[in-house]
Amino acid sequence: MDHTPPPFFKRGPAPLVRLFFFASLSLALLVIDARFRYAEGLRSWLALAAYPVQRAATTPVELVGAIGSFFSTQAQLVAENERLRAKALTYSQHAQRYEAAYAEAEQLRKLVGVQERLEVRAIPAEVMYNGRDPYAHKLFIDRGATHGVRPGSPVTDETGVVGQVTRVHPLVSEVTLATDRDQAIPVQVVRNGLRAVAFGGGATGTLELRFMAANADIQTNDRLVTSGIDGTYPPGLPVATVMRIERDAENAFARVVCRPAAGVDRGRFVLVLTDETVKPPRPEEAQAGKEKLRRGRARDKDGPVR
Repeated sequence: MDHTPPPFFKRGPAPLVRLFFFASLSLALLVIDARFRYAEGLRSWLALAAYPVQRAATTPVELVGAIGSFFSTQAQLVAENERLRAKALTYSQHAQRYEAAYAEAEQLRKLVGVQERLEVRAIPAEVMYNGRDPYAHKLFIDRGATHGVRPGSPVTDETGVVGQVTRVHPLVSEVTLATDRDQAIPVQVVRNGLRAVAFGGGATGTLELRFMAANADIQTNDRLVTSGIDGTYPPGLPVATVMRIERDAENAFARVVCRPAAGVDRGRFVLVLTDETVKPPRPEEAQAGKEKLRRGRARDKDGPVR
């Protein structure tokens, strides 16, 4: 009995032969592609044809990730919104307290009859250069008499008192810094209203409160502002912060060292404050004026001397 299949169902070469043929063909194609780059165009076309399939396969993963990110971002935005609302409510409460305190202060000013009488005009100026004397803390600004600067005008920056105009030229003015040894500023402690005089420390670049009683109520980190009692500096300008207090039982006075609030050794721009109000004369000036007026009247009464 013949068990061979009919010619239509014959399988061709043996499987081992086909394996060897296709393995050799693959190896030859790899060598040729690595050597001559023949399959580069074919690879590009195959990648282009497979791109839609790749996108279709990765779309579900990307969609799930986008949905998760959307809900996560929404949760973060909701939490941040709640935090900002709480912060805004806190700031609103602080603002209401500030407005209430400001209204109360205004009412107290009206009750005691205190009015704001200072009409201060600020002239912006630029620092040109420092003084040549290394032992004098001075600088020169590009504003002078033609710009309205007057001798004795206080000079400040955005943080506090820098110094005082000591000499005025037509286009340039000389400013003596608050740290100069010849400079003195009447100050007041913000915490308790204690008044004192701050003198320049010279080369140390600090300020000193001299002639302070050893038992004076002053502490480290106390803020000092201008008291305004000298008629030169407007009240309330920041001057310095107390750095160190030296008390000695053998001395009646304490040594108080302060750090300037303003940038006396840095910065390019300052403000020159000019008080436009007309102040009453000091007692000695008024007395001298009355004496001069009395002598003039007596001279007019006696007539010219012949």
